[in-house]
Amino acid sequence: MTETAPLTGAPRDAPPGQRDRREPAMPPRPRTGALLTGLLRTARPKQWVKNVLVVAAPAAAGRLFAPGTLTRLALLFALFTACAAAVYLVNDARDADADRAHPTKRHRPVAAGQVPVPVAYAAGGTLAVLAPAAAAWLTTPAVAALLLAYVGIQLAYCLSLKHVLVVDLAVVTTGFLMRAAVGGLALGIPLSRWFLITTGFGALFMVAAKRYSEAVQPSAQAGATRALLTEYTPGYLRFVWQLAAGVAVLGYCLWALEEGGVPDTSVLPWRQLSVVAFVLAVLRYAVFADRGTAGEPEEVVLGDRALALIGLAWLIMYALAVADW
Repeated sequence: MTETAPLTGAPRDAPPGQRDRREPAMPPRPRTGALLTGLLRTARPKQWVKNVLVVAAPAAAGRLFAPGTLTRLALLFALFTACAAAVYLVNDARDADADRAHPTKRHRPVAAGQVPVPVAYAAGGTLAVLAPAAAAWLTTPAVAALLLAYVGIQLAYCLSLKHVLVVDLAVVTTGFLMRAAVGGLALGIPLSRWFLITTGFGALFMVAAKRYSEAVQPSAQAGATRALLTEYTPGYLRFVWQLAAGVAVLGYCLWALEEGGVPDTSVLPWRQLSVVAFVLAVLRYAVFADRGTAGEPEEVVLGDRALALIGLAWLIMYALAVADW
């Protein structure tokens, strides 16, 4: 009886030319429904909550509920979500091979083969072009320029900047700051120095806390979580998040104590009282940073009931302070 080769059914004693003509079995093409689901998962729906920061500048200026503001902010949210999705798609396509060797990232749709790499590149590139173009048509040139800059910086991060010490922290922080600033650009709201300082260093605090948490995990010693973590020391990352937290608190306190020539007509000094809730929120978040469990910021905030309640109290006091302007 003729012996057959495993998986192919071709005779082992077949002529060499016949064996050379055999092609390896190709993986089945993903179905349309599975492909769309994979693209949606690659766009990171859980990360979309970060784009709520587009309301920061209008809320800080007390113009959140002005006529037409919420409609514009909803558009900005959608545009920033599209830009972020473009970056995630390109990032996962580029890192597909490395993600397959990671214990968690290997389940990402691109790494798992649910979304082919060329499709991820094509979808990401399309969104990267269409989102700024739609912003130029539907909003202001300043917003379109900011979105284009965001896409360019984040793609540069995916390609090379994420391997550069300190610059990687600055780029991720800039992404948060751009989200917070775009609402002011769209509505013509001047961005105060205290707003920029508090937002920027608050973002750096959370980014550095996340990096520190990754660095102290056992897998970080082999660079399994993020290759650059082998270049950082936990002590340095601890210094960064502590410094950023201190500057963010200082910036907020200076805003709260600066009257700016506006008489305080409120029953209670809500601006000053909101400092208490803000500091408590930073201190509570620092607990998770110090433990090395500060992962994604939205998961930390929404996963801890005490922190969520402190944040809600701060939002109420901040709203009352802004309403008194």
